[in-house]
Amino acid sequence: MNPHYILFDTPERDLLYPFAHTRPVAAFKVGLLTIREKWERWLNTSPISYFTTDYLQTKYPLQKAPKGAVTILLNGHLLPSAPLLEVIRKLEPGQELYKDGRLLVKVISGEDFFSPSTSERVNYEGDILRIDQPWHIFQYNDAAIRDDFALLTAGRVSAPLSSTNQVLNHENIFIEPGAVVECSILNATAGPIYIGKNAQVMEGSMIRGPFGLGESSVLKMGSRIYGATAIGSRCVAGGEIKNSVIFDHSNKGHDGYLGDAVIGEWCNLGAHTCCSNMKNNAREVRIWMEARQEAWSAGPKCGVLMGDFSRCSINTMFNTGTVIGVSCNVFGPVFPPKFLPSFSWGGTDRYRLDEALRDADAWMQLKGQSLTDGDTQILTYVFPG
Repeated sequence: MNPHYILFDTPERDLLYPFAHTRPVAAFKVGLLTIREKWERWLNTSPISYFTTDYLQTKYPLQKAPKGAVTILLNGHLLPSAPLLEVIRKLEPGQELYKDGRLLVKVISGEDFFSPSTSERVNYEGDILRIDQPWHIFQYNDAAIRDDFALLTAGRVSAPLSSTNQVLNHENIFIEPGAVVECSILNATAGPIYIGKNAQVMEGSMIRGPFGLGESSVLKMGSRIYGATAIGSRCVAGGEIKNSVIFDHSNKGHDGYLGDAVIGEWCNLGAHTCCSNMKNNAREVRIWMEARQEAWSAGPKCGVLMGDFSRCSINTMFNTGTVIGVSCNVFGPVFPPKFLPSFSWGGTDRYRLDEALRDADAWMQLKGQSLTDGDTQILTYVFPG
């Protein structure tokens, strides 16, 4: 019987707010795929379920192993790699894999996942990539796009690319069936370019890899895209974007700059929204960590980190290292605060929950979906009491 795999959140998931407010860590998109999708492809198995905090389990349910199967618990913060998988496949029930004192993998034969353990500890000597802070999502995006590109295109032939385009390093470009790319410049010299199924790259777009455009997404005319950028499925993107990750169903459809940033699901950036990603004094960018109520260093560059269902008005200007919570409506004549808690209205007021749910549903209906009971339960839980 094949092993049964489960991706688990760690207690440090709260360091990944605002994105972990509304999903398990393994549901984060890093590169072209979510962490769960990566593991499913590397392990050639699906679906892999989640072991996460209670209020998320309705939307992200746990699937227990069939009777008699061995369960392999995988740290949901962890990006897979060939050397890591080689070690995992050699683990036996009762063994745990650690790196620098932190649990990576646990193999069990029952269902008592996290009982006091007498397991044998095995130390992993190789390198790993873990999503432990929100800025890791864009910092590891370059490596993740390259790995995902190899996974998605192995043994496959790209759809033809129209002769109206100007192309560099054609062999490093993959176009899925139904995608339309016309009159654009695609430079895959520095990294691969992946255009998803039924996506559209409009005329005059300039793209440097590594880059990924998700299924049924649109890159608008005259877009300027620098690697490493990954845009999810059913998104609209335009203007100037660099080294950023946009989760599914979100829009940055107009001119304005987005750099070293992460935008959650169902977000919308108004026309000419600009985000600073580097301080004028070139010093480290410090990010407000909601769960710790203190600022941490994110390195020399970090733009805006925006949680699900948040939106901003036209001409919004975000300071370096701004954190926007879940379901915020950002507007006003001045820079927003560098931290806006979830359900903020403007800069100082709070959304009413019923109106926030109504507006979230309205945004989802624009893309043919509706707010589910699971979504409502999550947003109600996140709403400040």
